[in-house]
Amino acid sequence: MTLPIERGLAKTFAGQIHYRSCGQGPTVMVSHINQQSSALMIELLQALGAHFRAVAIDYPSHGHSDHIDWQPRIEDYARAVIETMDALGIERAFALGEAVGAAVSIALGGGWPQRIDKVVLVNTPFFTDADTATRDIADIAKVRPSDATGFPAPRSIDYLLQNDPEHAPMQPTQSWMDRINVAQFEIGRDRWQAMQALSAFDTLGGMAALRCPTLMLYGEHFIYGRHRALLQAKCPQAKAEIIAGGRFCMSWERAQDVAKQAKAFLG
Repeated sequence: MTLPIERGLAKTFAGQIHYRSCGQGPTVMVSHINQQSSALMIELLQALGAHFRAVAIDYPSHGHSDHIDWQPRIEDYARAVIETMDALGIERAFALGEAVGAAVSIALGGGWPQRIDKVVLVNTPFFTDADTATRDIADIAKVRPSDATGFPAPRSIDYLLQNDPEHAPMQPTQSWMDRINVAQFEIGRDRWQAMQALSAFDTLGGMAALRCPTLMLYGEHFIYGRHRALLQAKCPQAKAEIIAGGRFCMSWERAQDVAKQAKAFLG
């Protein structure tokens, strides 16, 4: 049986934050990938919802959340998660996120240890230095075209796999691609806010600040998986697992595998 998804708005410092929620039980706060929204996390919410109450927000300027006219930090996204928890009456939770969402989960675990009990990091990105971050973001921008007004232009599956396979699932479907294109249009001209926030985030320092139990999940073919040992060395209690055949967007394509690993780790 497919579990229903509930939706709502939470009043926060960044305006109204939209969220999706599924299931009952201990809460898992789920954070989405850059330039996406909670709409791309529905499969994972439903997989987790069999055992947990899974809640995913749309970051400020993403999905159906209010847009902001200032450059956020990863810590601001984490604060939006915490204030959504406050609005929903959630005192403590687990944190799980993919890509930029993994950075948000790191910030949650390190910044609010009294609220976050365990952290699951899926495909954690890492830039070795500022120059690498600038170059990688510029390379991504080249394959994410805009229309004449500056809004993101829709992409086809063929275009994605030919030009940006590192940031695609192994076997994208048209339904998934449609959701990506909608999410991009919802972000509009603000679509680089999250990448800029990620480039400024101290991932190694964030890992070192984690004191809670931590699980690192990587797709076998994830582009930044080569940095796993470096990140894990900063967080000695972290456990690492590889999902065979996985690449990017595992919270969609490999939702059942991610949920299974999370369930075993979170209890």
